[in-house]
Amino acid sequence: MTRIGEAFAARPAPLLVTCTVAGDPDYRTSIRIIREMADAGADMVELVMPFSDPVADGPVIQEAGARALASGMNTDRFFSLVREVRELTGIPLVVLTYANLVVQRGIRSFYREAALAGADAVAIADVPLEEAEPFCTAAREAGIDPVLFVSQTTSVPRMKRILDLAGGFVYVVAAMGVTGVRETLDPAALDCIRKLRRMTDLPVVPGFGISTPAQVMACADAGADGVIVGSALVREIGAHLEDRTGMAAAVRQKVQRLKPEAGLVSPTRL
Repeated sequence: MTRIGEAFAARPAPLLVTCTVAGDPDYRTSIRIIREMADAGADMVELVMPFSDPVADGPVIQEAGARALASGMNTDRFFSLVREVRELTGIPLVVLTYANLVVQRGIRSFYREAALAGADAVAIADVPLEEAEPFCTAAREAGIDPVLFVSQTTSVPRMKRILDLAGGFVYVVAAMGVTGVRETLDPAALDCIRKLRRMTDLPVVPGFGISTPAQVMACADAGADGVIVGSALVREIGAHLEDRTGMAAAVRQKVQRLKPEAGLVSPTRL
């Protein structure tokens, strides 16, 4: 069983998946932020590879990506960062990236390098179902879980085809449009979680727009096996660029508030 499978199998409650942009605001601080997330209660960390044209991301993640790129982050340094994080913790690490970065590296080469660095899954934000098979095949050859996306507008027949290819967990896009903090959750997203829960044994994990303990709990009540929180955490990084100590503390406090107020208990720590 993979680290992701073990994490979901051992869960006493839905997992908290925290998200950050690798290399934001710089390489060393990024590793410290990831340590803070895990130590504060994150069960899994999603690492966004910075990209110059992040079409799925809203302003908060776009700005973080620009900071990371300006600090020198690239694919080589990304895999180095994953290796360093893996030496520090055994919690699952999910890579969120774009097809250009994978294809440029070579699809099989990318997944092999990701596996050797210690990543557990890769999700590619802009690969549709019709083009997903070579990526999923390369992932499985490398021992990586291929995470695929489903949204509230996905038809049931298409969901079934996605579930046949997906591995690790199915990523539910909980808000239409790009990533970013939302004031409320779309009821259609909660309906999508319930529908998927009836259709698959894969863990169902929503992301996009989830930022408060109440929203986390609503997803858990709908049957989610985990919840991804990104922009709300990355926003704390951007708000504390002149105070790296305060930055780490703010991220830690945000994660700590998300876990207990949502009734979630973490089985793992750094």
